[in-house]
Amino acid sequence: MAGLNLRFTEEELDSLRSRAEAEGKSMQAFAHDAVITAMNEHARLFNEAADHVLKASEELNRRLA
Repeated sequence: MAGLNLRFTEEELDSLRSRAEAEGKSMQAFAHDAVITAMNEHARLFNEAADHVLKASEELNRRLA
């Protein structure tokens, strides 16, 4: 499995440590889950925007075809 090194300030690390402990996870597991969640949310927002644009331009695209 490939690895990735991230750098955090001491303040960020303290916050990460606290949040991970609150959820009963290791810092690594918490950070991993946060990154995956962010990627999924980005994809969801992109898909929603694309759907909106397609619906908004549906009539125009039909007329241009």
